[in-house]
Amino acid sequence: MGATKTEHFTAQQNRIATICKALGHPARIAIIEYLLKVNRCICGDIVNELPLAQPTISQHLKELKNAGLIKGNIEGNAICYCIDDKTFDILNDYFSNIITTVTNQKCC
Repeated sequence: MGATKTEHFTAQQNRIATICKALGHPARIAIIEYLLKVNRCICGDIVNELPLAQPTISQHLKELKNAGLIKGNIEGNAICYCIDDKTFDILNDYFSNIITTVTNQKCC
């Protein structure tokens, strides 16, 4: 987010923006949904599930991991990925607050 002058925003605003940016691609949403379905997997499993090349899947996994949405553990010569529930708790709290506020507001 270099040119957006992130220092003018709170740590929470920057964190939520980073998470949402990582979720801003349908392949990443598909990866999250697949991880939820199988509860854990390795990169090769995802390559078999999605119509994308292995390097593309790896790049999407890297973006999701950098945003804290998934975590990965090395198992032998493969990496096993799973959902990082702490980050989804952050999103849940953030969007729950928005929903509560909007529900209680009277707007034009």
